[in-house]
Amino acid sequence: MASPEPASVPINGCDVAYRRAGSGPTLLYLHGAGGAYDWAPFLARLAETHDVVVPEHPGFGRSGTPAWLDGIEDLAYYVLEFADALDLRDVHVVGSSLGGWIAMEAAVRGFPRMRSLTLSCSAGVRARGVATGDPFLWNRAQQFRAVLHDQAMAEAAIAREPTPEQIEIELKNRYAFARVAWEPRLHNPNLKKWLHRIRVPTQLLWGANDRLLPVGHGEEIARLIPGAVLRTIPDCGHLPQIEKAEAWVAAVAGFIAEH
Repeated sequence: MASPEPASVPINGCDVAYRRAGSGPTLLYLHGAGGAYDWAPFLARLAETHDVVVPEHPGFGRSGTPAWLDGIEDLAYYVLEFADALDLRDVHVVGSSLGGWIAMEAAVRGFPRMRSLTLSCSAGVRARGVATGDPFLWNRAQQFRAVLHDQAMAEAAIAREPTPEQIEIELKNRYAFARVAWEPRLHNPNLKKWLHRIRVPTQLLWGANDRLLPVGHGEEIARLIPGAVLRTIPDCGHLPQIEKAEAWVAAVAGFIAEH
């Protein structure tokens, strides 16, 4: 499937870019810190059977950078308003890393349009005694080597020279990521107190070899969300939607079909 053309919608004075393709149950994909610059193969696969909606968060990619973007709670409210603006109904929310964190923050604030929730290697909650990587200390090559378990795939990604536009987007994304996740690093210490408010069916998908957010963090989130199930993907790092796309898409689509 060719990449759908970007559209935009104003959210509290900020033009939020998004793409939309496919038909079927509505799937709202919330991207991680790397953004959603490209219509990735896993999105094209999901769009074969779902109405896939992919916004670029305020501050990221082609979206505007509003003055009101101060913390993760602002991104939570933007998601709620985005779903209202597009009148998305019975939404199956899928959030990767930072996107999973945003999804949880939105859900605990009340997200009546949400039908199910899939969290993929989600940030947002710390598990005591479980290590966490620090992406703010890594250069571009170190990031690829840390988030991908398959080091041949990592080296291939490093070898691809980004275009000037991609470099600009990467810097913009990195700055926005720091605005919402710098301190405290990659989590909200208050979030875990309210995860019991998430009442929709929830699954967690986690790379068994995630070095940025090891699977122990997923176990903690699954413990705190009523009825949540955790599924690990073997031989996989922090980006299962890239590294193990077939297994990841099957798990997402299967869960949506159940609910």
